[in-house]
Amino acid sequence: VKSENKKTIWSTEEVPEGSEFDDTWDPREKPEYEISFKQHVGTEDVFFGMTGKDPSTACCEDIVIKIKLPETKYSDITLDIQDKVLDLRTPKKKLLLHLPYPVNSKEGRARFLSDEETLEVTLRVSRKFDFINSS
Repeated sequence: VKSENKKTIWSTEEVPEGSEFDDTWDPREKPEYEISFKQHVGTEDVFFGMTGKDPSTACCEDIVIKIKLPETKYSDITLDIQDKVLDLRTPKKKLLLHLPYPVNSKEGRARFLSDEETLEVTLRVSRKFDFINSS
């Protein structure tokens, strides 16, 4: 969309998705989190290397995000997932995370591990097929 206003300093494509959630004045602290990648491999990958998968993130199918939420109940968590942004809010913590890869926001799952006080979010990476990820 081309802007009619000549004084516009950026286009809508340049504004990152999820920036409307970013509130710099919010006093809640950012929780500790860890991002890891997961791929599904079988014997044809491990022993024979038939599918061409390697251990890089380019071949991973899922992003797993573990967020530490001490002193939080499951019912207090608000989680919003978009294609490139994870937005988590609790009464004491706030996390706006720009994801390293676009994800399918409809095919995710989250579970709260109450004994570890951790929210584990698994998101399916949404990629175009290329020579690396052809399956």
